[in-house]
Amino acid sequence: MTSEQLKSVEMTKPNPIKRAPKTAQKAEPTIGRYINREISWLSFNSRVLEEANNNTHPLMERLRFLSICGSNLDEFYMVRVSGLRELANNRGKTLSQDGLSPAEQLAKINEIAGALMARQQVLWGALQTELRGQGFNVLSLSEALIHDTSSLRQQFMTDIYPILTPLAVDPAHPFPFIPNLGFAVAFELSRIIDGKSMKALVPIPPMVPRFLELKRDGKIRYFVPVETVIELFPDSLFPGFEVTASGAFRIIRDSDVELAEEAEDLILQAEAALRERRRGEVVRLKIDANMPYELRDFIRYQLDVNVQDTVIVNGILGIAQLSQLIPSDRAELKFPPLKPRFPERIRDFGGDCFAAIRDKDILVHHPFESFDVVVQFLRQAASDRNVVAIKQTLYRTSADSPIIAALIEAAESGKQVTALVEIKARFDEEANLKWARDLERAGVHVVFGFVAFKTHAKISLVVRREGKVLRTYTHFGTGNYHPITARIYTDLSLFSADDALGRDAGRLFNYVTGYAVPENLEKLILSPIFMKNKLLELIENEISAAKNGENNGIWAKLNSLVDPVIIEKLYEASNAGVKIELVIRGVCGLRAGVVGLSENIKVKSLIGRFLEHSRIICFANGFALPNPKNKVFISSADWMSRNLERRVEVMIPILNPTVHRQILEQIMVTYLSDEAQSWIMQSDGTYHKAPVSLTSFSAHNYFIANPSLSGRGKSNKAKSKSAPNATK
Repeated sequence: MTSEQLKSVEMTKPNPIKRAPKTAQKAEPTIGRYINREISWLSFNSRVLEEANNNTHPLMERLRFLSICGSNLDEFYMVRVSGLRELANNRGKTLSQDGLSPAEQLAKINEIAGALMARQQVLWGALQTELRGQGFNVLSLSEALIHDTSSLRQQFMTDIYPILTPLAVDPAHPFPFIPNLGFAVAFELSRIIDGKSMKALVPIPPMVPRFLELKRDGKIRYFVPVETVIELFPDSLFPGFEVTASGAFRIIRDSDVELAEEAEDLILQAEAALRERRRGEVVRLKIDANMPYELRDFIRYQLDVNVQDTVIVNGILGIAQLSQLIPSDRAELKFPPLKPRFPERIRDFGGDCFAAIRDKDILVHHPFESFDVVVQFLRQAASDRNVVAIKQTLYRTSADSPIIAALIEAAESGKQVTALVEIKARFDEEANLKWARDLERAGVHVVFGFVAFKTHAKISLVVRREGKVLRTYTHFGTGNYHPITARIYTDLSLFSADDALGRDAGRLFNYVTGYAVPENLEKLILSPIFMKNKLLELIENEISAAKNGENNGIWAKLNSLVDPVIIEKLYEASNAGVKIELVIRGVCGLRAGVVGLSENIKVKSLIGRFLEHSRIICFANGFALPNPKNKVFISSADWMSRNLERRVEVMIPILNPTVHRQILEQIMVTYLSDEAQSWIMQSDGTYHKAPVSLTSFSAHNYFIANPSLSGRGKSNKAKSKSAPNATK
């Protein structure tokens, strides 16, 4: 989009950028060139699941991976499958990139997801055996009956019974509402005095623990799923009745939230949409295999669920909640605790973040280096009398956020504070609405960006008066301002006092607060205006270099690669001879290693202790990778159409030599050299993981052991080992 076109946009509209640039129009679907997005995601989640079968991981961490897989699959159905169902129900003709209709995709999803859920139960059975060997016993209904049920009944009556509400289902008592991810136990009952039948439900409130631990002396611990406990003691809930049939079920509802572009009040509409989400259509009904057919049909009918959306579970319901079994003790069954390093360079300046950043850019690699440095940066800004303004994007943060506390403190001390709160951050909408109100009460200027697309960029901007000038300090992140997820997500934080980056960050904030579309940016590359075209230009430069016999190459680390225009450009680069190595954690629509299409492209996915979340892009720029003259960027954006066309994102060039070397030679080379956590894409789109041993090279273990280059202090200059050779 040209500057002339941008000038003509009507600034009163909430979405000033309606289309991607002309050169970035979507390619026509071509069967065989792309991997289906939904199938690729299921493949990613199957890789997560296989970590539960990885014997090099401690037992409780394997249980955690099983739980994560279950949670991922729940969200997949709440959002992705619900959207496809809506398209299919409306007879939508939109085809996926690989040429499948919504109905065809749903059929494939159900087939693959069914196999994935069966695999979950197999691994749960194997883990149960190992858990018993470590003194953790999860009892089935038949196993619980042979224990001392009198003491179990007493626990039930004390800890669970007062919270439960047994509900008859008849013409006078309609079928109750079961919320998203809600559990309930269904009963078919017969009244003892006259044999009259009755159906009833016992919804399980979300605050009830998933497992009841039996009070026993000794080292062996016993747990009973709460639905099993309820089935054990129906006489307490329905006195005077006998049980003729029973069984538990769990539902998943459509939980996607859409906000209309013409919304007159974004907050009111968001609140209404959140209320509607709680009553979304049921997209998945999971029923315990022990429930008889007639009772299953009754539940399906009452919930208006089709047979194809019903799953009979021969195992345990609610795989996602197995993490509740992980004890707070038993450290030997978990990963060794990670002690994040605090950048020594900041300590060299007496803890003064501004002085350290002013001296030289700093890159912090989370979670190996502490997120506390981000918090300290903002806390120092809040308390520093020379700081006059703070601007901050907030996409996700924690329930007890120190970032929010720092912004409130700054506003209350008289500083000009602006917070861009993204209320469309999926599943964080309600929390973000609350934070917005708290910030406004403290005097913070709160804005919500655009209605039509999300603000996903992660930026802090601090303006400080130093002598007679105003100096701007910026923080750019690849992840969210969330202290909890920063302990388990790998992300990058760049701190800089570069004047051009500061000016560009200010222009970005003006864009989202006042629709001041930036015509020229000095260093930052912004989506949805410039980023896609810039990426295509950078790939084209590598194509030209390959055709001219010059050094060429592309390295990229992303969470997802889906955009068809970018994929086609990468295919073109491969055919021109450009060597491309991609580290794509999750969804990848590109098919690697196909002769005549992508034989020069390698794709790997890293799944391990930490969730790979950082986005890094490197171009040879005429010099063999890695080299100080390569072009290196970090970004908030994945290569998906939504990120490049419908979100505010930033890509930041890395120009400081130390940070450049850290990202290219220390971080990227290490990821490309990883053996222990890497799954390699085959030309048919499947992934293969080589056998792993305790000696296999692990990127995560390397980062735990070695301090980053830009954060090292004077006393740590010689401590970091060289990264392995990526070309071995």
